[in-house]
Amino acid sequence: MKLFLSFLLLFVILTSCDSSKKSDDTNQPTTHKVIAQEVLHVNQYSYIRVLEDGEESWIAAPTTPVTVGNTYYYGKAMEMKNFESKDLNKTFETVYFVERFSENAEGASAPLTETPHLQKQETPKPVIEKKEVTVETATNGISLAELFKNKEKYNNKIVTLKGEVTKYNPAIMGLNWIHLQDGTDFEGEFDLTLTTAAEVKLGDVVTVKGKVTLNKDFGAGYFYTIIVEDTEIIK
Repeated sequence: MKLFLSFLLLFVILTSCDSSKKSDDTNQPTTHKVIAQEVLHVNQYSYIRVLEDGEESWIAAPTTPVTVGNTYYYGKAMEMKNFESKDLNKTFETVYFVERFSENAEGASAPLTETPHLQKQETPKPVIEKKEVTVETATNGISLAELFKNKEKYNNKIVTLKGEVTKYNPAIMGLNWIHLQDGTDFEGEFDLTLTTAAEVKLGDVVTVKGKVTLNKDFGAGYFYTIIVEDTEIIK
């Protein structure tokens, strides 16, 4: 049960995105009906190769009993490209993470009543502490204060930043999550979240380059007015 709840927590924080390819198309059903073709079970997930309307795809769900050849349903999904499963020693070109993989349509779209603390209106925001750091702005880069002050100017732009890693969460849905501070702030904003494939350590002072995205909603009340994605560590 703990593993199941952990999956749901990670999903709603990081992957319960309405930007999924299968969810964005208004012509696509909100509940998908599929036939299981293959299933691979690991510690926390079941990876299921499914057939839907003549097309095959891979689904990842909390560990679920699945019978090949049977019909199943799922609802909200998050597309992950080039996702590496270390348990399987396999990289999926595309895999869709889902909240539920059910034998009936009602079960696929049922609310998350088992974990009411994950409901949007009740989700507590993490408390971010401002660290006592002073980091010089990178050459040809900008400070965090400049970025926060001029969000719209930098939206969808590649920026160079330098700061200290004040929080690091590795290997969550195929990405590493970094909190960066440089000692500057603008109207109380001083901590920036970045996603990257690179590895860092808590306390590292790094120069990074990535794409600014505004108003990123991961669901369950986890909404970023600004985040830097596809980040490279350049120094």
